[in-house]
Amino acid sequence: MGIAWMMLSIAAPAGADASAFDSAGYRIAHYRAPTRRAPNGVTRIAPQAAAVLRPGVDALFIDVTPVDPGTGGKPERMTIPGAHWFPESGRGGIDPAVERWLLDGVTRLTTGRADMPVVVFCLADCWMSWNAARRLQRAGYRPIWWLAEGSDGWRDLGLRLEPVSPERNRPE
Repeated sequence: MGIAWMMLSIAAPAGADASAFDSAGYRIAHYRAPTRRAPNGVTRIAPQAAAVLRPGVDALFIDVTPVDPGTGGKPERMTIPGAHWFPESGRGGIDPAVERWLLDGVTRLTTGRADMPVVVFCLADCWMSWNAARRLQRAGYRPIWWLAEGSDGWRDLGLRLEPVSPERNRPE
């Protein structure tokens, strides 16, 4: 079975298909699948609890939903009001420039405060937000709250969504 397989099995969340994860424990395949538990060191937040937070005041809201290819080249998304959109930053095999863009952007938006609460989300049943929450937690941000239901859960509460463009300085 080999050491690499054993390491992969250890890095993947309990009960998950180990082949969908890389050796660092990030989901790299089948991103639209049920997500049951938050990454280690990250707290799951319910949509009702997230709805009482004031984005930019009580917490920084980070949307990591990928760009919809059907937008005709103009990336735009409907998201939680006040959220900052970092598309593609939730991939497991992330491009280093995209990872740097996310981490630098969060540092800028928190004004360097690693203790500012960060709410990370995308859509319901989306592992990209799980990956991004794990990535930010590993970068030293605390607390990280993972909104597993994403903007879908927000909308399901009857709350409005608003259009947003990707955060500035997006890598091409």
